[in-house]
Amino acid sequence: MNAQGERWTAEQVLALAPDAASRKAGGKLATPGPWSGAGAHGGGVWGLCAGSGSKPYQTVVDLDGPAYRCSCPSRKFPCKHALGLLLLWAGGGGVPEVEGPPEWAGEWLAGRRERAAREASGAAAEAAAGGRKEPGGVADPQAARRRAERRAQRIAAGASELEQRLADLLRDGLAGADRSGYAVWEETAARMVDAQAPGLGARVRELGTIPSSGPGWPGRLLEECALLHLLNQGYARLDRLPETLAAATRSRVGLTTTTAELLASGAAVRDRWLVLGRRDDSDGRLTTRRIWLRGQETGRVALLLSFGAAGHSPDLALPVGVVLDADLTYYPAGRPLRAALGTRHPEPPPPGPAAPSAPSARPAPSAPSPSAPSVPSAPSPSVPPGSDIPTALAAYGDALREDPWLDAWPVVLSGVTPIPGGEDGWQVADTRTGAALPIDPRCAGRTDLWQLTAVSGGGPVTVFGECGHRGFAPLTTWDPAPVPLQSPSGAGSTPHGGMP
Repeated sequence: MNAQGERWTAEQVLALAPDAASRKAGGKLATPGPWSGAGAHGGGVWGLCAGSGSKPYQTVVDLDGPAYRCSCPSRKFPCKHALGLLLLWAGGGGVPEVEGPPEWAGEWLAGRRERAAREASGAAAEAAAGGRKEPGGVADPQAARRRAERRAQRIAAGASELEQRLADLLRDGLAGADRSGYAVWEETAARMVDAQAPGLGARVRELGTIPSSGPGWPGRLLEECALLHLLNQGYARLDRLPETLAAATRSRVGLTTTTAELLASGAAVRDRWLVLGRRDDSDGRLTTRRIWLRGQETGRVALLLSFGAAGHSPDLALPVGVVLDADLTYYPAGRPLRAALGTRHPEPPPPGPAAPSAPSARPAPSAPSPSAPSVPSAPSPSVPPGSDIPTALAAYGDALREDPWLDAWPVVLSGVTPIPGGEDGWQVADTRTGAALPIDPRCAGRTDLWQLTAVSGGGPVTVFGECGHRGFAPLTTWDPAPVPLQSPSGAGSTPHGGMP
């Protein structure tokens, strides 16, 4: 349930599906007919679904993940049975609230929560001990320092090799880059990965796609080569950069902190986080899921990344519009955005109707407990507050100043109207001020731009998306419930936007 004690919408459930086939199959199971023993309690939903065998499939969902378990042989997560059960629960008619789960569902739910509690307590204990463990745990600091030095040397060698590759490209001329083929770039990218600089490798792979990107590609290729040259030179002069720019350089090269280390040593930010949008990108081998959140109290935006192998949905599946009370820890960066999800705190039960009482003198309100967390408890509005177009552009500019390689910055625009494309392409415009922002040309083939237009009805709407140098890429609008604007299967119609 969300922060107001409401069940998810069907759109939020379908956004969890790993592909279009699963959504269709799950929809067929969203009726009471095949289900028995269905129920919901304390963040868990379960039921028995009749299948082709003699025994029904045992399906259970932990809404706090969400996470899924089903006795069916499907290798998709969530499977069609979990999707059908959640759709039935979202409809409100076929899955009643009960006192507790049956034994088979309760054991799995309890096991998940015990593991989560142990991991949280272990991370807290390690953080309290300064990140050090007894022998038999993490290797000694000197060995870790030597490994870091060897990696830095390999990255420096890789960056030097890449600089030579860029110099050769410019000496031979950009006009011939479209004839060399993608294999040359792929080989260079693989060498950057071997040099333990995956960030450089990712940017090289993007270079390889530019010659086939349509008219004007030489100019775009030159721009990206310049940014890559800037990154190489920045890494070579890392000790002379301001700390924020040095942090951005390290993260763009690929020097990242592991999630376990981050959660153990980083400063957690607790808030009630609204899920603003989600995007899945797939390269045929790996699906990358991006989930954007915004804190209702801090106003900070955060990006969660999760990954899944081909044919498997990434583990993290937070529906758009959900509000979660959780701790987030930001990865080091020039302008921190990517974060790791830490402890998730249980939601308070929704307030019930006030019981009548006899008239009496009102007692003075009690002072808040000093130990109570300062986290807002008021429910959030259906539509999040947003900014105008100049403010959104200024936010991207501020972030770009601290991270020159930033492709886009997440923003919520309010009071904008989508304008279908003509000669100048699609736009979102604010008729109050006359300001307009072009839609990212890479979104031009997306049918959900027309969905956004239909939701607006020619009037102003609130839209969440990424604002960058190419324009605005919409991801979610509100009607007033959230309406995701990208296919949940992540068909690749939305621009990738480079590294976070």
